[in-house]
Amino acid sequence: MKKTNFLVQAGMIGAVYVVLTILFAPYSYGPIQVRVSESLTVLPMFMPAAIPGLFVGCIIANIVGGNGLVDIVFGSMATLLAAYLTYKMPKKWLAPLPPVVVNGIVVGFILNYLYGAPLIITMGWVTLGQLIACYGIGYPLILTLEKYRDKIFPRS
Repeated sequence: MKKTNFLVQAGMIGAVYVVLTILFAPYSYGPIQVRVSESLTVLPMFMPAAIPGLFVGCIIANIVGGNGLVDIVFGSMATLLAAYLTYKMPKKWLAPLPPVVVNGIVVGFILNYLYGAPLIITMGWVTLGQLIACYGIGYPLILTLEKYRDKIFPRS
């Protein structure tokens, strides 16, 4: 039963990530982006199933995005690393930080490679977009989920 719950949670999170990324596609892809779905990268703070869910969701979203194998592999690996580091964060206000830093660096390099824009510029735009998604949307999500933690995430 625990394994089934884990898989269902991971699948649902991955699906929501994909839907949000595609729904907001004009803002999710390109050299300047605010990927609203990245707000979900705070979920590993509440459930470990979010780690593989975000990873698989990002793979699918990056396949749809059309930026090629570099983005699919390295962009998704960045999300996996950020999700794991979020899971390890000791304080809630730090939970959104790993996706901001990891994606700022990794996706900044990817966009520099794909679009030829200066590295510092691509890193800056990605970091800004991640700050908006992870702290602007993700942190209020943390506060809301924490308020209803016992109802949403019952202890087994």
